[in-house]
Amino acid sequence: MSDPKHQPAQKLVFVAIAILLVIYPLVLPRFYSALAIEILIMSLFALSFNLMFGYAGMLSFGQAMFFGIGAYTAGLFLKYISSSLALAMFACVTASFLAAVLIGFVCVRFTRTYFIMLTVAFSELIYAIGHKWASLTGGDDGLVGIPIPRYAIAHLPTIDLENIQTYYYFTLIVVALGALVLRIIVNSRFGHVLRAIRDNRERAEFLGLNVRRHLLLSFAIAGLFAGLAGALLIPFEGMVSLETLHFSRSADPIIMSILGGTRFFLGPVVGSALFILIKDTIQNFAEFWMLWMGAIFVGTVLFLPGGVVGFVGSLGLFRSRHATTEEKEG
Repeated sequence: MSDPKHQPAQKLVFVAIAILLVIYPLVLPRFYSALAIEILIMSLFALSFNLMFGYAGMLSFGQAMFFGIGAYTAGLFLKYISSSLALAMFACVTASFLAAVLIGFVCVRFTRTYFIMLTVAFSELIYAIGHKWASLTGGDDGLVGIPIPRYAIAHLPTIDLENIQTYYYFTLIVVALGALVLRIIVNSRFGHVLRAIRDNRERAEFLGLNVRRHLLLSFAIAGLFAGLAGALLIPFEGMVSLETLHFSRSADPIIMSILGGTRFFLGPVVGSALFILIKDTIQNFAEFWMLWMGAIFVGTVLFLPGGVVGFVGSLGLFRSRHATTEEKEG
């Protein structure tokens, strides 16, 4: 449990962060708004992955396929069916959820290495479909020419999502709502069952828990939110790149989650911010930014096994409410 004497400090920090997020695009140039949008989108992507990894103990190298399915579904919907972004997002989360249920039904039947390899295999299969079905997805060129919707509500000014500041606030609201739903899930009975399965699968089965069903639902929910994160790319980039489907993209949420801390809910958010800021900084000074990022990642694993948030938590200020005994000691 969190130390009561630190709760006022925690609340002040969260209020300060909330205020900063609101005024952020008003005081800084457009470039920083775009950077913040990327951080927000990747935060939701990383949070979706960590629902499986940090809470259920499933390491997936295929999370990018749901990210890409969501992006392509929303893009195709906006381009060929309707200009409503709300309907496009509903279509994308539905498609991502159904795809995750079908793929997860096969994957969760296996554990450890077999599970990992199956997620890679399915990710490569989805990538191959996207690459070969060029008449629908655009192939190597990606899906381009996607119209960015505008909204008019009563007598209020038209909401133009092409405006970077407007889209920042839109993304902030969507990501905040998504994070809130995920927070409710991990604090629910379902979330506690996932932790039990993560810590000792055999004991959970002995207690009568339907392990496979809980893992499948975790897999499906993670796919849904990854698809939602993918859909948020549409107004931001104006297109869908084929690379959003590639399994190598799945490494991003893994690195972000471990960098921030997998056993802390906001760990992937902190990790996403650090990952993107470090990447942007290194790219300005070095050509092979992945080499330096790899060194930072290895250093985090060796010296900060609980991630950055875990390190801060060890100082006593932000301790996870659901931290295990070994986390509290480490």
